[in-house]
Amino acid sequence: MLVEVAVPIQATAPAVWALIADIDKAAALVQGIDRIEVLQRPAAGLVGLKWRETRQLFGKAAIVDKWITAATEEQFYATRAESDGFVFLSTLRIEAGGDGVLLRSIHDSQPQTLGAKIMALPMGLFFKGVARKALLADLHDIRAAAEAPAAAQSTPRS
Repeated sequence: MLVEVAVPIQATAPAVWALIADIDKAAALVQGIDRIEVLQRPAAGLVGLKWRETRQLFGKAAIVDKWITAATEEQFYATRAESDGFVFLSTLRIEAGGDGVLLRSIHDSQPQTLGAKIMALPMGLFFKGVARKALLADLHDIRAAAEAPAAAQSTPRS
């Protein structure tokens, strides 16, 4: 099941990249994420970064380990996660667009086991709508942070 959404953001690619590449702060940035626990950090760059992400799904905590499989700074990163017989492949991509950028989220849920394939058939359209709504909410949170005035983003020191 492939779901793709995008939102325009009135910010530069480096500013948006700084937000999306800071996985440690994702729970503070994206309301849909309850908790991030970094499990493995690469010596350099993002490829190989692995974390445990907790979200609420249907009123229960959904916990999944994700890792970055490919990345090009200020352009995109791709992740992989595996859970309940599915492989989840996701990409966050920054594209040129108008006065700012377009932030695109692509999510592909691939059933691997017989049980997952059976479950995917009747629930496909329902889950596609749920995934689309969640991905858009994440992108809107990122847009709000990227478009916030610089003064609101910094914390005054006393």
